[in-house]
Amino acid sequence: MNQINPDKLMHSKWTAVEAKHKERHFIITKLLLADDKTISHCELQAVINKHVYVIDWQQLKDADCWMMGWK
Repeated sequence: MNQINPDKLMHSKWTAVEAKHKERHFIITKLLLADDKTISHCELQAVINKHVYVIDWQQLKDADCWMMGWK
């Protein structure tokens, strides 16, 4: 399980354990807030082609799917 500090999530770099559509390296470009001002989702931008995906930021804690940094 990855330990994540939500305050340092913006512009952090992530590597997908399994590449899909040749996209493996991502950077967080935007944080989406809930009504109570907590982070609910984040936008991941693929480095190779700039595609953007919105995911629940809690999914990044799953070490079977995500690694911190670019590996």
